[in-house]
Amino acid sequence: MDTGGGLVLIVEDDPNIAALQELYLARNGFGTRVETDGLRGLETVARLRPVAVVLDVALPGLDGVTFCRRLRDRGDWTPVLMVTARADEADRILGLELGADDYITKPFSPGELVARVNTVLRRGRGAPGGRTHVAGALRVDTARRTVHRDGAEIELTATEFNLLVHLLDRRGRVFTRRELLAQVWGEESAYRDPRVVDVYVSQLRGKLGGASPIRTVRGVGYGTTDPAR
Repeated sequence: MDTGGGLVLIVEDDPNIAALQELYLARNGFGTRVETDGLRGLETVARLRPVAVVLDVALPGLDGVTFCRRLRDRGDWTPVLMVTARADEADRILGLELGADDYITKPFSPGELVARVNTVLRRGRGAPGGRTHVAGALRVDTARRTVHRDGAEIELTATEFNLLVHLLDRRGRVFTRRELLAQVWGEESAYRDPRVVDVYVSQLRGKLGGASPIRTVRGVGYGTTDPAR
């Protein structure tokens, strides 16, 4: 599997779980660093600049949700895979609203963890031979993975960017939430609740403002149209 390598920061207070995560990530070509509380984890992200963070939700000192909020508030868009033992889907959706790129629920297989990390990293890579979309005041460069509105850059997570480009690539088509889960996230089974798509659409609309090209088709799903300038 092409992982791309790099350092993955594991923020996990259970030493057995952290050791297992380290073992499997290392076997797949990643360097690893473990921190056992959220505050130390935030400091390590700023100091070591990992390619991704595997973040437990229930942490001492600073919980994973607050960790993610603070990371994004300071303009750091390092990919974050949240690990949760909570059964309530709303907790996971909250993490995504705060800028997490994916989540995985305990118990999970180490192989699934590695696959999710690889998926998150692939989302963040620019595609060769990229193209530019122009929709009203919005300009999206898929090679550089940048979005500008009237010349000002807008910061998007990797998943937000991929969702936006997927819709722009197929203007005029309307997708159901389940279709978007399968085609953008890559594994429909990873997100059983289609509200995850609604969360990301809401986040995109909030960031893009009146320049958002995303339209809702009631009873069906989402598509794109050129917004008025």
